[in-house]
Order: sequence, then structure tokens, then C-alpha cells
Amino acid sequence: MGWRAPDNVVVPCASGSLLTKVWKSFKEAATIGLIDDVRTKVFAAQAAGCSPIVTAIRKGTEIILPVKPDTLAKSLAIGNPADGYYAWRVARETGGGGEDASDLEMIEAIKLLAATEGVFAETAGGVTLAAAKKLVESGRIERDASTVVCITGNGLKTQEALAGHTAAVHRIKPNMAAFEDLLKGIGR
Repeated sequence: MGWRAPDNVVVPCASGSLLTKVWKSFKEAATIGLIDDVRTKVFAAQAAGCSPIVTAIRKGTEIILPVKPDTLAKSLAIGNPADGYYAWRVARETGGGGEDASDLEMIEAIKLLAATEGVFAETAGGVTLAAAKKLVESGRIERDASTVVCITGNGLKTQEALAGHTAAVHRIKPNMAAFEDLLKGIGR
């Protein structure tokens, strides 16, 4: 980004720790002169079935109430986030906020990222992209602002989340002839 901080960053939150460390990294980069002044708004992204940090942000309260996780996004399913208060504080202090995404929104975002960018994200990445999309659609993030969306894991870790939502898997022998035969069959 030309050694400048983005206008916005959307970070997946489980315990809240990653969000606080992303913010810390921007401040440290500015302190040592790698980037100029940091005015980045930091946004928390959580699964709708486990969103205690986002709920506190929406309510404007620093009290993070524990919840029982109910989401396909297992890597984000921490119902009592140890660093939730600190993530809430960063979102508030930076003028950012938070957004959640349903399991279906997460799945659609995973598919969108794969189709448009060739990136197969795990469920946390789907939640983060879906939350970012909602933040833009609601006007909380300006469409022309520079925004970083943190995609933190590979979709091979959470393939089961897409079961029934994608085309059938084709299993082939690990050789070029088997691959070419598959392509010929798909093209018909």
C-alpha cells in the first residue's frame, strides 16, 4: 500500500487478540517511521452464531457477555473471548465498529472470494469478507476507501462447511491423463 496505513481494516475475532495485535502493528509501524500517521478504523468481524464482541460494540457497552457458540465458523467460536474488552476498546477508539455474518453469508463470501480472487478461505475468512461487505453496504465503510480484509486461513481446513453448497468433488488419480479425462467429461 505504498507504506501507508489503510483507511479501514476488518479483522476476524474469536478471542479478540488478533484485532488488538493488528492495531498495535499499525501504531508501531508509525512510531518507527515506516508509515505516516495512522487513522485506520478497525472493525471486528464475528459469526452471527457467536458474536459477543460485536454485540457489545453495537450496544455501546464494554461488558462482553458470554454466549454459547452456534456456528460453522469453528475457528471463531469462542463464546467468552479473553481479549474481548480490548478488541471492543480498539474498535471504539479508532472510530471503527463491528459486524457479524450468518453461516449462509459466510459460505457465499467464501465462494465469492474463490470465484473472483482465486483464494479459498476458511470459514473465518468468509465471515470477515461477509462482514466487510455488510459494512460497505451500510455506509459504515466508504466504497472508495482503502480497506484491508484479513483472510487468515486456508479453506482446506474447513471444507465440511461447504458441504451441499458447492459442485460435486471429482476424485481422480494423481496423473495428467486422469486430469485430462476429467476435463473432457466436464466439457460435454
